[in-house]
Amino acid sequence: MTTIGIIGAGHIGSQLARKAVGLGYDVVISNSRGPETLAGLVAELGPKARAATPAEAAAAGDFAVITVPFKAIADVPVEPLAGKVVLDTNNYYWERDGHFPALDAGEATTSGLLQEHLPRSKVAKAFNHIMHTQITTDGTPAGTPNRRALATASDFPEAAELVTRIYDEFGFDTVNVGPLSESWRMERDRPAYVVRQNAAELAENLAKAPRTI
Repeated sequence: MTTIGIIGAGHIGSQLARKAVGLGYDVVISNSRGPETLAGLVAELGPKARAATPAEAAAAGDFAVITVPFKAIADVPVEPLAGKVVLDTNNYYWERDGHFPALDAGEATTSGLLQEHLPRSKVAKAFNHIMHTQITTDGTPAGTPNRRALATASDFPEAAELVTRIYDEFGFDTVNVGPLSESWRMERDRPAYVVRQNAAELAENLAKAPRTI
């Protein structure tokens, strides 16, 4: 069975772990404070989950999820993620992260900057524009009328394809906006952000997103 390495055990990371374990995945989850601080979560998740350091989680995963505050992406381990697909859930909150002029000016994207940090990985945007609680509650089977959709972006088709498969397993349709340079369309405060929408509505909201906010 596939193992998912999760770096970041906050709201999104924990919810992704819950859903993944429920689907039969093995999960290795980490945070910045040490595996021992995740004992309660791992006990809840059961035998298909274990806690580790970020480097260990990165090495153990067949693919990885990065779900740390944007200001902490420089601490994401690089070598253990080489050659792997990396799902990036990041959002830029300048109030928390401090100001990044390239992001403020619309000259970069959060996922693009993570890709620069992980030059031998295949980064794809995922799960950044849904409330964490809805990851485990809003999914429905394929073909359900008005099924909720989520967006992705990647410079690597195989990474976008993996996100599409994971979204479907989690209960969501996919809208692919293309390369990471377009991933700003699903970022904070734009029309597609944390709104329940089907695929057609999501595509419309992505198309009308402003580059800067």
